[in-house]
Amino acid sequence: MDYVKLGTTGLDVSPIAIGAMTYGEPDRGHPVWSKTEEQSRPLIKHALDTGINFFDTANMYSNGSSEEILGRALRDFADRDAVVIATKLRHPMRPGPNGRGLSRKSIMTEIDHSLRRLGTDYIDLYQVHRNDHATPLEETLEALHDLVKAGKVRYLGASSMHAWEFAKALHLQRQNGWARFVSMQDHYNLLAREEEREMIPLALDEGVGTIIWSPLARGRLARAWDDAKSTGRSESDGAFADMLYTEADEVANRAIIDSVGRVAEAHETSRAAIALAWLRHQPVVTAPLVGAGTTAQIDDAVASLDVTLTADEIRSLEGPYTPRYDFQGVSDEAELEAIRARIPGMSLS
Repeated sequence: MDYVKLGTTGLDVSPIAIGAMTYGEPDRGHPVWSKTEEQSRPLIKHALDTGINFFDTANMYSNGSSEEILGRALRDFADRDAVVIATKLRHPMRPGPNGRGLSRKSIMTEIDHSLRRLGTDYIDLYQVHRNDHATPLEETLEALHDLVKAGKVRYLGASSMHAWEFAKALHLQRQNGWARFVSMQDHYNLLAREEEREMIPLALDEGVGTIIWSPLARGRLARAWDDAKSTGRSESDGAFADMLYTEADEVANRAIIDSVGRVAEAHETSRAAIALAWLRHQPVVTAPLVGAGTTAQIDDAVASLDVTLTADEIRSLEGPYTPRYDFQGVSDEAELEAIRARIPGMSLS
């Protein structure tokens, strides 16, 4: 495994990251598709055995169970100082006031809960899991800075938001001498490239590394078009599951998926490996997050590191893409419904 730097930091991470939302007791969050601890541990160990050292989770995943499972597995299978643990906060963790968000109170509370569940005294990459428009940005950024200075967090990251919001946050951090966001966790893949408009150029200019969620477009890029388009996960996740893959895009999406198949056949590898290899050819991408439910999926991701695409192959993969609505700043169901109402004929199911 050849490791890469996260953005312009000195932090070495594997160019494949494991997305641990897949790992969590089913009765605590996702009964259809999440893995129990007994099922998760061999997958985490297999990832470590391939050289992957980068693991991403969030406090909300299976209501904390993902952090618990990941923390125990890494304690048993890895050297803590050799692995990079990333987690996130923002979404509801308990009912009532102060049970969600990015206020100073919430941040100072949730960091200690995450440290306890993960069984560690520091988190390598602590990320805001979307923006919190109900809290002053300065309050959030100063509280995050204080976590770094307290030694509880090594680096700070952010996740999907509008580019102007991220630019404002970076400006405030620089202006006040606060610890800066070194990464942006983005929704980016061959079927969802809207981040190429603003966020990716911003990240390139600021030296921010991107970590990619849904790199296989919820599995679409790993299957032929005529195979089942949905999975148990997508059918149970609600409107957010398919918000960027609307019926209006089907012609372009089919052409892209067909092209992935042709390139995979030429390289004698899997469709997933080709889709992940394409991401590796893009500037600023540090690592895709692979929510692997099998060892074969981990092996496919690692195999993508040996795939070098030609310029003609990249053009064939990118050529059919058509622009679509950018949902990066959408943070909750109510906002999504408001967008749906403004755009006649949009299907998000």
